[in-house]
Amino acid sequence: MTLFVLNGPNLNLLGTREPDTYGTETLSDIEDDLRTRFPETEWAFHQESGEGALVDHLHTAHRASADGVVFNPGGYTHTSVALRDAVAAIDPPVVEVHLSNVHGREDFRRTSRIAPVCVGQISGLGPAGYHLAVRYFREGGQAAG
Repeated sequence: MTLFVLNGPNLNLLGTREPDTYGTETLSDIEDDLRTRFPETEWAFHQESGEGALVDHLHTAHRASADGVVFNPGGYTHTSVALRDAVAAIDPPVVEVHLSNVHGREDFRRTSRIAPVCVGQISGLGPAGYHLAVRYFREGGQAAG
């Protein structure tokens, strides 16, 4: 199984960025934990601050026939039509993940342009959200409808 894990802007600052909101684990910690918990998975991890680079990684996941994409678009969640269109255009299913509970924060964070074209969204469970998304793909990835 091949999974892409894509992270958007500012997620490279995890561990030091607003730890009360995002926790103290770094992005490297999350990636290392996924590698350890799911050693049979082939991984492609990418963190990008630029919207176009994230679109390119989504296209690469498509061309590579990835089995799925775990995607934390960061602040682009609420603004990016380009990322929404890229997710809609690719074959591998995408699960949107957020460390914080975006629905319990500022009003503008409650709307995701990307979620409607994803198979699901996991929000507010910290790094466990990444694990749950991977388990979804490992267990066959059937959408609830």
